[in-house]
Amino acid sequence: MITIFALLVLDVLFQVFSRYLMGTSFTWTEEFARFSLIWMTVLGAAYLNAKREHLSMDFLYQKLSLKNKRKASIIIEVFVFLFALIVMVIGGLNLVYTTLHLDQLSGTLRIPLGYVYAVLPFSGFLIMCFSVYHMANIYSNKNNI
Repeated sequence: MITIFALLVLDVLFQVFSRYLMGTSFTWTEEFARFSLIWMTVLGAAYLNAKREHLSMDFLYQKLSLKNKRKASIIIEVFVFLFALIVMVIGGLNLVYTTLHLDQLSGTLRIPLGYVYAVLPFSGFLIMCFSVYHMANIYSNKNNI
């Protein structure tokens, strides 16, 4: 993710430099910045899921007993797993297949949009793996709840 962020920063700096110092504007830089931001955001969601630092509202969860916290944590991880499977992996693969099959290209860079959308099933698969890992830790009582 640091590499994607570095490329994004360099892209935006190049755009600013070319626009204000060279007097010309390159059209591909905006599209590259958009695609980089998409990839960084979706991969960041998988990373935060791995670290269990995703945004959550836990005021009700904190009032539960330890036994009920374990049950709630398992249920939450099951829902995260199902969301990643259904929406990100299955839906993402369908989106990638459709855009590649229809030969849809990005407007300026002319790259297949399926490559841009491939981050969805990839990140969904990572989230699923991390959810299984978290459930195993919760079940084996290795996770401090």
